[in-house]
Amino acid sequence: MSAHSHHHDHDHSPYDHRGHSHHIGPATDPAYRRALWWVMAVNAAMFFVEIGAGLQSQSKALLADSLDFAGDAANIALSLFVLTAAVKVRARASLLKAASMFGFALWIMGTTLWQVYTGTVPRAEVMGLISLLAVASNVGSALLLWKYREGDSNMMSVWLCTRNDAIGNLMVLGAAVGVYFTRNTLPDAIVALIMVAMGLQAATRITQHALTELKV
Repeated sequence: MSAHSHHHDHDHSPYDHRGHSHHIGPATDPAYRRALWWVMAVNAAMFFVEIGAGLQSQSKALLADSLDFAGDAANIALSLFVLTAAVKVRARASLLKAASMFGFALWIMGTTLWQVYTGTVPRAEVMGLISLLAVASNVGSALLLWKYREGDSNMMSVWLCTRNDAIGNLMVLGAAVGVYFTRNTLPDAIVALIMVAMGLQAATRITQHALTELKV
């Protein structure tokens, strides 16, 4: 998906001298705001569920996922705050979110390598149960945000985070199955590293998109 494909509105300069839009776009759609509030509430709730389950099961993947839910809730709160702001304000908010995604990905990498070093085997049953709940919450969130996935960099970042979470939760579920049958930490570690790559890719795309918007 090219970053340039999202900028057709900008070619016609729909902004006044202060950078405010002359028309109401998807970002100011009341239905989009409602969707964001719902998704933020789900993410906040899942943060508390997963951090408790992660500590109980000693699963680094669940703990990482709990921080991801917390980050998404914070990011969506930020998106709601800047929803009707000038395009350059939204782009700067997107850069902040991308930076947090880069940091999160590096955190997962470090904890994963430590998990492999220590050889701690998480409790697969807890991982499986909680990841199923996480899959359901993220798939529901992704469906709510599906029609807004082609908006500006801010809308795109919310969609990408939610989509990646849903995919990541399915992989955590697969890791739980792998840990259950092998009694080894490697399935958890492999999934965590894949999630790192996904996070870095999404953060890079959001950064490129936002920088393009700042040049408009």
